[in-house]
Amino acid sequence: MGFVSVLSYVHQLIGQRVGPGDTVIDATLGTGVDALFMAKLVGARGSVYGFDIQQAALDQTQQRLAKELPDAQVHMSLCSHALMEAAVPQDRHGKVAAVTFNLGYLPGADTAIITEQASTIPALEAALRLLRKGGIVTIVLYSGHDGGSEEAAAVERWAECLPLAAFQVLRYQFANRSASAPYLLALEKR
Repeated sequence: MGFVSVLSYVHQLIGQRVGPGDTVIDATLGTGVDALFMAKLVGARGSVYGFDIQQAALDQTQQRLAKELPDAQVHMSLCSHALMEAAVPQDRHGKVAAVTFNLGYLPGADTAIITEQASTIPALEAALRLLRKGGIVTIVLYSGHDGGSEEAAAVERWAECLPLAAFQVLRYQFANRSASAPYLLALEKR
């Protein structure tokens, strides 16, 4: 067994902390891979909230769920991830088990439509407020596209300033791959 990919490691980390009945958030729905994975973890009693600014992402996620987990209850919103706090019911604030972000652009769509630090940093702040103790935020950073390295640098600066008493921040990256290869920052709330 070798090292796992960045995305597989995200699923390992989330899988260790999420169980049936939990509330989780996919902050960037994309093609629905993470939403499906988390819907399986939380089961019928749990809640998945998903966000994306592109209708195509919601459509792809819905198609994936319909095909692989037709009974999944995923609450999808066509809006910025920066608005997640308003979309998640107040009684779930401070109780979210995991929030996942895949920054960049929707594969197969217009690559000019990207996540940007102006909305990502407020979304990350909201995620931390929504998170329960022991919960996790995963952020996969893609720096190889226009705007990607600037957003990644902003997210890293933000994460480096989190107080160690409240959060642990892990970086998972292959050192012998291209500098533009995706990598992970994972934050655990203490």
